[in-house]
Formats: sequence, C-alpha cells, structure tokens
Amino acid sequence: MKLFNTLTRQKEEFKPLVPGQVSMYVCGPTVYNYIHIGNARSAIAFDTIRRYFEYKGYKVNYVSNFTDVDDKMINEARAEGTTVPELAERYIQAFLEDTRALNIEEATLHPRATHEIPAIIDFIQTLIDKGYAYETDGDVYYRAKKFADYGHLSDQNIDQLEEGASQHVNDEEQGRKEDPIDFALWKGQKVADEIAWDSPWGKGRPGWHIECSVMSTKYLGDTLDIHGGGQDLEFPHHENEIAQSEAKTGKKFVNYWLHNGFVTVGKDEEKMSKSLHNFVTVHDILKTVDPQVLRFFMASVQYRSQIDYSEENLEQAANILGRFKNTLEGINYRLADATEGLPDPDLAKLVTETTAKFEAAMDDDFNVQNALTAIYEALPAVNSNANAEKADKESLRLFAEKLAAWLSVFGLDVDKLLAEEAGDDDAVIEELVAQRTEARKNKDWAKSDELRDQLKEMGVVLKDTPQGTRWSRE
Repeated sequence: MKLFNTLTRQKEEFKPLVPGQVSMYVCGPTVYNYIHIGNARSAIAFDTIRRYFEYKGYKVNYVSNFTDVDDKMINEARAEGTTVPELAERYIQAFLEDTRALNIEEATLHPRATHEIPAIIDFIQTLIDKGYAYETDGDVYYRAKKFADYGHLSDQNIDQLEEGASQHVNDEEQGRKEDPIDFALWKGQKVADEIAWDSPWGKGRPGWHIECSVMSTKYLGDTLDIHGGGQDLEFPHHENEIAQSEAKTGKKFVNYWLHNGFVTVGKDEEKMSKSLHNFVTVHDILKTVDPQVLRFFMASVQYRSQIDYSEENLEQAANILGRFKNTLEGINYRLADATEGLPDPDLAKLVTETTAKFEAAMDDDFNVQNALTAIYEALPAVNSNANAEKADKESLRLFAEKLAAWLSVFGLDVDKLLAEEAGDDDAVIEELVAQRTEARKNKDWAKSDELRDQLKEMGVVLKDTPQGTRWSRE
C-alpha cells in the first residue's frame, strides 16, 4: 500500500510500526453545535480508510477526540445560558447519533480534553522543564523557534510565519509572548465564571493544540502510524502537535500524515464552514436524504480531493448505488431459482480481475474512484449472466459476496441496501404481476400492456427475465 504523506509531499510505502496493526489518530469535532457535512467528510474519509485496512486484515486502533472546552464552547454556553459540560454532552450525543446514521464505525476510543487535565498539565510541565515553554501572567506559551523543524508540515518558513502572526496578535497578548509565533499551551482564567482547573500556573484551561498531543501519545504511544484530519488543520494545529510532541518525547511523532479535502458549495465552490455561515448540518440533511446515499456520495471521492456538494451530485450517487442494488437483487433472484447452473470461465475470471483492480486502486492512496470504476465496469457481464438461461451460479454467488465486502469498505450495509419495507398493497401488486404473467403466457399483449401501465401508475417497476418477472418500487 502507498499513502500520500503530507509531511514529505509524496506517496510512500506503508510500513506499520507493528506488523498487522495500525495506530491511527484523527482529530474530532469541537462539540458546540451539530456537525456539518464538512465535518462529516473528514469522519467518513477516515472511516473508509480504516475500513479498508480492516478489509486487508489489519487490526486498527482508532482514536478520535472530542474537544469539549475552548473559546467557542465557552461563548456558546454563555449565549445559551448553560454550562460548558452540559453543552458538550448534548453535542457529543448528537455527533454519535449522526455518525451512527452514516454507518461510521465508533472509534476504539473517544477521549475528551476535560477528562485529561492532569495528563495535559504534566505534559506542559515537561515542556517548561526542557525549555520549550514558558509561563507569563498565568498563561503558558510554546517557544516555536526553539523547535528546529517548525513549519515543515505546512511547508512554510519561519519568517513568513512570524510576519503573519504579528498581524493577528493583539497588543495585550503580544505583551505576554516572547515571539508572535509562540502559541498557547495553557490559558489562564480571565473571568471569574469561566470554566477552569487548578494548575501550577494558576486557574486556567488547556490550549487547543496540546490536547491532541497528550491524547494521541497517551493512548497510541510516542510514535503513531497515521494521523489524520482536514486540510485546514495542517497549520497551525498539526504543525503545533508535532512541535509539542517531538519536543517532549524526542521521537518522531507521526510516520504518515493524511489530510482530507474540503467540501465546497455553490457555483463559486466556496469552502463549507461555520464561520462562513454556508453550512448544512448532518442532523438537518438526514431528514430528507437517505443516510446511505449521503454516505456513499462522500465516500466515493478520494479523500484528498475536493467534494462539491449539490443536489445533482447526490442524485448521481443515488443512481450508482441503485445500479449496485439492482445487480445484487438480480443475483439473489437468480440464485433462488431451481435452474441448474453452468460454469462460465469468463465470469469467474472477471470476478478475480475485478478484485485485483479494486485492491490495486485502494492500495494506491485509497483511490476510491478507480476502485468503484472497476466494480461498475463488471456489472454488465454479471447482469447478463444472471439473466442467462443457464447462469454460473457459483461465480454469481462469489461476486455478490465480494460486492458486499467492497461496499462495506464504503460504509454501506448490503442488508439495509436491499431491505424494503413491506407495503400495504404488496398482495395487490403480486396478484397484478401474476395476471400479467398469465396474459403474456396466453400472448394477450394488450392485456399485458394494460397491466404494466396499471402497475407503473402504482410506482412499480417490472423486469422480465427468463426465470420470471421481478418487480420493485421506484
């Protein structure tokens, strides 16, 4: 397998620290609101990556945090007249509900920043003891210039960073810092009612970046196989994580950095974000969109690529998903009949070749588009065999099993995909289909067409096969 490593800007052969195992940390949400589909994109992208590792037989230790205290949460809690912990709990549960609907596997562990305060304080104290951090007026800052490779991940030089930082630091904060690019590890309590914890530097709370360094190394070790997150986290968040972690441990923090692309909306392909007020929450969209369609739409674009969110692209994803569903239904229908099977070497070879193409595409930095193309191109031959007078039932059965496994990588449950709720008019439809079959048998084409039209008005789609007529709802 080859992964594109953001740190080196090239694809590298994946070599796990422990053979057969993957340690993986993915930055989770700040829980002050429902997640929008930009947030969901990251969760789905890395869930798909995780699932492919599991498909290949790896055991994945997957840790994803909840940021449950920061400025946004404090401000939102004040606005709602609630507490930060109450706000966090509400939106953590909402996150879990939304991600379950999208069939995102729950993390091996979901640590929370507020549950790790002692470990965070110890981590910061070690950085102070090593000369990488300093305390001033109750705040603790990291000396960015002391870390030799600062800016490497985001491919920025220290002079550019300093110039940019000096334009965004207010006079009060600048007065506490030694250098504009230094960043906060601990923020002293500024207002009496602000949530805070006791520390050697007075009451306060952790900075945003330190929590991920603490939780990732605590639960996955000093060096991780993979660290993931959105492209917007490359700087400063992930850059700062590297500086903190490697300064403390003296070891390489992460072997492979993976970053997912943005979700854009509108004609101008504007990045979706809460700050731009152009976001759609998963909570709201699932009221009108099938969760499996949304999941497939977002999983079917390679994780580093941009996703353009639109009704048209959702519809296209639904149509492709419908093709997969129809193929599975056709195979299942054929396997249930009593017709004797006939081996087809070409079909057996196609199943083997499709498997190889799927895995080759996914092994190439999770190229989901090419993987799906390999499956899609196999469907006509599979469908043709399923409708043949004597089908290769063994190869059809194997393809159905493979297709279920491939779709599972994309987070799709075949049983749910094929499940249809029984309708009140099922018995009526079955009777009309039987009457049409009898009319066709008697070559009463006028009656047959009349019944087809009647069924069409009821929203029923018919498919005539050598083994009989199948029907489904539109």
